[in-house]
Amino acid sequence: MANLYGNENFRRRIVETLRELGHDVLTSFEAGNANQGIPDDEVLDFAHTNNRIVLTFNRKDFIKLHYQNPIHSGIIVCTDDKDNIALAHRIHAAILAFENNTDNQLIRVNRPNTP
Repeated sequence: MANLYGNENFRRRIVETLRELGHDVLTSFEAGNANQGIPDDEVLDFAHTNNRIVLTFNRKDFIKLHYQNPIHSGIIVCTDDKDNIALAHRIHAAILAFENNTDNQLIRVNRPNTP
């Protein structure tokens, strides 16, 4: 499975579910990088240096970073979804769709439309 790096805004329940699905998830808190105001480009560099895919809800900034610097270990940008478990499963499916070859990929995981 994938090595992931959960940005500061990524919820714990999503991280736990991804771990249950077999992914190695390091959070910014666990890495000692929480509550420090680390710029997004440094978050991306940290993840790349540690061969991890960034997980974030900060879509706008990380999409921009991807186009400015397309060399990274992968970025997964998600729309917010209060159903944490369903979101984790969509992330898992997106990773599998890339057959664990996410280098330099920008992956968008969106909340499904509801009627």
